[in-house]
Amino acid sequence: MKAFSLDGHAALVTGSSQGIGLAIAQGLHDAGARVVAHGRRARPAELPAACDYIACDLCETGGPARLVAEAIQAQPGLDTLVCNAGSFFDTAFLDMTPELWERTLQLNLSTMFFTAQAFARHLTAQKRPGSIVIMSSTNGFQAENDSVAYDTSKGGLVMMTRSLAVSLAPYSIRVNGIAPGLIKTPLTSVWMESRAHDLLKHYEKKILLGRVGKAEDCAGAVTFLCSPAAEYITGEIIVIDGGLTTQQLGRL
Repeated sequence: MKAFSLDGHAALVTGSSQGIGLAIAQGLHDAGARVVAHGRRARPAELPAACDYIACDLCETGGPARLVAEAIQAQPGLDTLVCNAGSFFDTAFLDMTPELWERTLQLNLSTMFFTAQAFARHLTAQKRPGSIVIMSSTNGFQAENDSVAYDTSKGGLVMMTRSLAVSLAPYSIRVNGIAPGLIKTPLTSVWMESRAHDLLKHYEKKILLGRVGKAEDCAGAVTFLCSPAAEYITGEIIVIDGGLTTQQLGRL
């Protein structure tokens, strides 16, 4: 169905050198979009050859605006943005430092805001419609132990998605989000593989579909939200968690 095709569209995906971002970049490419991927380091070998790649530290002064400008130079028809770049730096609440707190909010919240702003300024100047997808998390709705800064940043992204949808609707720029649950990525694998298997068994019993998610499980929802099939959807957040947050108690 052509409504799900991204032919003729160009997308920037931040934080797409690995994990969920890389899967999203691959998914948008497979749907026909011209993709500009982004990371802090060298181009990943797994990225399709047809995709552009920009290395940029979003936390540097002017980083978001610089990335958007370079993405536009690579793809002048840029009309789609996926704000995915983020990470986890938490420690126990009583041990949290101002440095870790600021680092979390800067990367997970501030850089997303200013990347979206730079992108929207470009589109509005050209009077072109577009689409933004923001990466939140189920942590934006439900708290987790020793995760105060991360939870706060992801909760902020839930409201940022809705607020930007209001601000940008007059310019025909749609803004939506996704909220992944427990997804296996290079970031989450660190603790998954270092902890007893009983922990994963616990989550698998809580997740209705019986397994931890894959990065690819997020790509389809983002592709849909960026496509003409979702042209009447804005301000929404799709939870992608296999049913993790649907029930209070898992299977015994």
